[in-house]
Amino acid sequence: MRVSEALRRIVVAVDPPSGSGEHSCCGIVVAGLEATGRAVVLADCSVTGKSPAGWANAVVRAYQRFSADRVVAEANQGGEMVAAMLRSVDTVLPLTLVRATRGKFLRAEPVAALYEQRRVVHAGRFMELEDQMCDFGPEGLSSGRSPDRLDALVWALTALVLEGQGEPRVRGI
Repeated sequence: MRVSEALRRIVVAVDPPSGSGEHSCCGIVVAGLEATGRAVVLADCSVTGKSPAGWANAVVRAYQRFSADRVVAEANQGGEMVAAMLRSVDTVLPLTLVRATRGKFLRAEPVAALYEQRRVVHAGRFMELEDQMCDFGPEGLSSGRSPDRLDALVWALTALVLEGQGEPRVRGI
């Protein structure tokens, strides 16, 4: 049995870039929830230097590849444009837009606690994501760049474990 078949829910979380250009990164993280309540980070599908259509296609590919239940996308940077771009690729994409009302560090604290409680595991090595996780602090990343991959991870784990949105479904039948 594949890991994704043993999961009750799978989400693709998206932190769209605030700008464009060769260094702009769209954080795209796929995570699932086991029946025990433990979360599994399945993939870091983040893309760099893509146009809005480019990153929207990458999100939909991740959604399809992992047979995800939902896409969770931050709408602070771009608002309805984020939904419009994703729906231009897949008109029936199950999408939840989320808005950050607290700072990145405060949003990440409950997720860090899940790791401390061993309620999150990674189904592989995700070097760039893990580098951001290790480097992130109250002042952000030491490079001054956006923690795009980490933001997507926080949205995924918040949706799966902390908020528990959506209904579980049967897989592999």
